[in-house]
Amino acid sequence: MAYNIVNIILIGIPGAGKSTQGNLLSKQLKIPYLSTGHIFRQIATEKTKWGRFVKETMTSGLLIPDKETIEIVAEYLRRPEYRRGYLLDGFPRNIYQAKRFREEITAVFYLKVPDKEALWRIAGRADEGRTDDTVSAVKKRIEIFHTHTEPILNMYREKKQLIEVDGTRDIRNINEFILKRLGKRMGKNGLSSWKRSRKILLAIVGLSGAGKTEATGFFREKEFPIVSFSNVINDYVDHHKLKHTEAVHKKLRVEFRQKYGMEAMAVLNKTKIQDEFRHSNFVVIDGLYSWEEYLYLRKEFPRIKLFLLAMHADKLLRYKRVNVRKYRRGLSGPDRDLHELSNLHKGAPIAFADFIVFNNGTLKTLYDNLEDVYRQVFYGIG
Repeated sequence: MAYNIVNIILIGIPGAGKSTQGNLLSKQLKIPYLSTGHIFRQIATEKTKWGRFVKETMTSGLLIPDKETIEIVAEYLRRPEYRRGYLLDGFPRNIYQAKRFREEITAVFYLKVPDKEALWRIAGRADEGRTDDTVSAVKKRIEIFHTHTEPILNMYREKKQLIEVDGTRDIRNINEFILKRLGKRMGKNGLSSWKRSRKILLAIVGLSGAGKTEATGFFREKEFPIVSFSNVINDYVDHHKLKHTEAVHKKLRVEFRQKYGMEAMAVLNKTKIQDEFRHSNFVVIDGLYSWEEYLYLRKEFPRIKLFLLAMHADKLLRYKRVNVRKYRRGLSGPDRDLHELSNLHKGAPIAFADFIVFNNGTLKTLYDNLEDVYRQVFYGIG
């Protein structure tokens, strides 16, 4: 299948609106938006030559040298999820990097905003907990931009790749301006070829306390519809005013499967999944239980790409998490694990997962790892 490749660079001082436009364009063009910060954080988690180098360099408080930055970024962008293109923020940072970056660039958008305006915007981020957004830090980053990054504008201008954007306009007007300019660059078909036709069903599986709820929350924030398998039992318990105990849940799990088979939760949610696909091409299942449910989904949705995402965390950490929940507290322990693995056949979909995310660290680390999965699933080719 032929498709246009769109590689876009977003340039501007901190507070110019690059991330706002980058995330918006990413949804519209169906290509990933990323920064060198994302690349370095992801690479640092990998047990590779570059992974060790980036981790050691960042841990020491040093900047990644230009030569290595170019190699790392170029190698990272060769991954399958970036074959259709990307929106790159924070690179290149200087003329050395720009001259040696060999990727074919569709357009470079320079969001022009006065320094004072950017500082006012960033002052509004205080509630977001951005530790790098103190006034003195931002002034320093703006100064660095004018000294080192601004000179690359002439290079892209000479190549007729630079498009200057009035970053003081409202978000919608800026977005429409960028899309119109992109349409001219991409030919008479404009952006129509970017309409996504492939449908994706992502099923999240894992033992209790592994982080399924947090993973589901990550995809909910991206505004993807969620179909919860676990809510079948939770809703039944709440509706009948029963207590959320392991004994009650276990009894209901057995009864539902005696009535509907081992694929019970998939059977009971089939209509919901079909309804969601009428409005979205990407649907997430929260809490797949059994191997039979996975096989049922493959049989009932043969034209939809089905991915398994397994969440994993250390046993004692999982038990601790469940015991401090406000809702369904205490629904975890060796007995539940053994029941789910032996009687519900949950081990097979975990073992067969397309992606495994280890969730022993912070929520930020978890979201970084889930972002990588999301990019591979949503933007990947195949």
